[in-house]
Order: sequence, then C-alpha cells, then structure tokens
Amino acid sequence: MIIAETERLRIRTWKESDRALFFTINSDPKVMEFFPFRRSREEADALFARVGKGIAETGFGFFAVALKADDRPIGFCGLALTDLEPHLPKGTVEIGWRLATPFWGKGYVTEAASALLRYGFEDRGLSEVVSFAVPANTRSTAVMQRIGMHRDPSRDFDHPRVPTDQPALIRHVLYAISAEEWRAHRSKAGT
Repeated sequence: MIIAETERLRIRTWKESDRALFFTINSDPKVMEFFPFRRSREEADALFARVGKGIAETGFGFFAVALKADDRPIGFCGLALTDLEPHLPKGTVEIGWRLATPFWGKGYVTEAASALLRYGFEDRGLSEVVSFAVPANTRSTAVMQRIGMHRDPSRDFDHPRVPTDQPALIRHVLYAISAEEWRAHRSKAGT
C-alpha cells in the first residue's frame, strides 16, 4: 500500500523483497552510528516482521521509502507510536528515518518526512509529532529543523533503552511540531 508519493519517492508498506535493504540499514555502522547496537540478520528479520505487523494493525510505523522511478527501496521513514513512558506519554507519535548511505545528502529524508507530516496532520488528524536524537546526530536534527520542528529542551530525556556503558548515546534532544505550527510552516514555505 502506498502511504504517500513525492516527486522522487514512494512511501509504502514493506515488501518481502525489501528484507535485504532492511538488514543493510540496520547493520551498517555508519547508519547506526548513534544507536547502541547493530542488528544481526536474525534480529533485523524479527524487527522487519514487527514493523510490518505494527503497520498492519495501527497504520503507524516506519514505512519503506523507495525511489519512485523503479520502486527500489532506499531506507525508511515513518510515523510511529512511541512507548517511552514516562518521557513520552502513550499515544505520542514520533517521526523517524534511516537511509542506506549511498542515498545520503540528496534531500530524500527531508522530502519523505515532509510528506509524512502532511499525511499525519491531514489524513490521520494528529495534533503533534515529535522526533528525538542524540545531540551529536546533527544530520538528523538538521532534518528536524528543515521540516519545521523546533527543539523543546524541557522535554529532552535520557533514553531508557540505551545501556549505561554507552553514556554518549543516553541523552536525547526532543523536537516537536504541532498541527498548527506545521500549517504555518507550510504556508511560509509556500507548499
């Protein structure tokens, strides 16, 4: 199922043929630089199944991002329900992404994330979307800013699933955008 399309991209549910790309992005040290672990093939396959099941059950999750020209998957971007209480209340929706390195620096994440914010606010009726990252992950925080999100230091948190032996990855900064702010950002950008 196609969730959204942009000029260059198709955001869609995962296909069995996407499994290899899913493993690649979840095991690549460069892609996973700001995450506490890389996934083995078995772990990536289990996550692939969980992501697909979650999307089927809720309509939320990390969707495949594919090149529109040939439907070749390049990574993922999605709106996912978080489960990080007490830091983020149940029902909070985060936007997140991960791309294979050959596709970095081409504006694909900004393009996909912008389309998903539109989907979230217009089609799903969300009131707010958040995103969070390790402060050193400036590539991701720059995307958050480009899509109109703003930093909310009062909501920064220590990620409960990051092992204490990796202190540089524990603290996370939080960015957010409300439906109202998104409409104002779109209007200002002329989109």
